[in-house]
Amino acid sequence: MIGAIDVRDLVGRPGVWRSEQVTGTIDDLETELAGLPADTPVTADLILESLAEGILASGRLRGVLSLRCARCLKGFQEELTVEVHELFAPFPHEDSDEYPLEPDGFLDPDQMIRDLVGVELPFAPVCRPDCRGLCGRCGGDLNLGECTCTEPDIDPRWAGLGELFEALHRSESGAGQIDENRPERSSER
Repeated sequence: MIGAIDVRDLVGRPGVWRSEQVTGTIDDLETELAGLPADTPVTADLILESLAEGILASGRLRGVLSLRCARCLKGFQEELTVEVHELFAPFPHEDSDEYPLEPDGFLDPDQMIRDLVGVELPFAPVCRPDCRGLCGRCGGDLNLGECTCTEPDIDPRWAGLGELFEALHRSESGAGQIDENRPERSSER
């Protein structure tokens, strides 16, 4: 968890600023395939600047994402870097993007970090661009080589369609040949 930052020396003094480094962990920030490990800290190097509207937090947030490939399901990690440029206001409007600045002169960066990292979590991460994924039949990793599965069985619900396709193919390959058992049609009427 990242603790609150004392900014009493900045509140009400527009133009005054200072740098601050915060480090801590963020719990329960994950999707099925991506997240911040609860035991790995994130670090934010911030410039806190007093404005008439509140305190502007600018800088860079760094951490490590724990990911699972959407194609082959292998776990991997990736560096995370996010630019920070957020305003903490004493009385933020409910429809604004501002974060609350506590009346006692503290700001809590936890929700800001959750929001910034949350939008960076990839929906379908891949371990590498050319990942071939898993075999749809046996689940074998296609990155390790070709699958050794046999020809897939046809679902019995589609067997009739296969027979229709074969009949159509036979009739097309026989087109142009005269069927001796078929009576000729006269084109005259």
